[in-house]
Amino acid sequence: MKMIVGLGNIGPQYDRTRHNTGFMVVEQFAQSHDINIKTRKMNAKYGSGFINSEKVIVVEPTTFMNDSGIAVKPLMDYFDIPVENVVIVHDDMDLPVGKIRVKDKGSAGGHNGIKSIIANLGTENFTRVRVGTGHPDKSNSVVNYVLGRFSKDQVPVFKQAADHAVNALDDWVDGLSISELENRYN
Repeated sequence: MKMIVGLGNIGPQYDRTRHNTGFMVVEQFAQSHDINIKTRKMNAKYGSGFINSEKVIVVEPTTFMNDSGIAVKPLMDYFDIPVENVVIVHDDMDLPVGKIRVKDKGSAGGHNGIKSIIANLGTENFTRVRVGTGHPDKSNSVVNYVLGRFSKDQVPVFKQAADHAVNALDDWVDGLSISELENRYN
């Protein structure tokens, strides 16, 4: 069994914002596999299905971003999923819009959702699919930027990155190693 977690903030005011990139990608992934993310349990919404005989649980925490770990750890325990069978999808300001990076471990890099997951899991050793949102220019604060929506010019570039991220998730579910995923998508 594998778990895919998309990070974001709950509430309509955050819908389609850069910080909800993780939600957008996992929703696209779930839709492509007819998985409905609607069951509510342990501070999360989730859905499950079988992909090539592998059971996959797709999760969106219903906490705010900074408390994502409060949802992830209890679900891992409930479904008895080891950390090596979990991937976290999240936004990354250090990557330009349109770029993705697969990473198997490391620090939070300033991302509060990842900090919460590290704190709750007690390890930095979990797979991430980082999706670039770009960095704000000097006229915009970081908070306003991540809680803002992609510009008209950025939308098609983001959609292409989301497609690549979904492909990476498909390959991860199919059993490609992290090094193979890194070679293919980074």
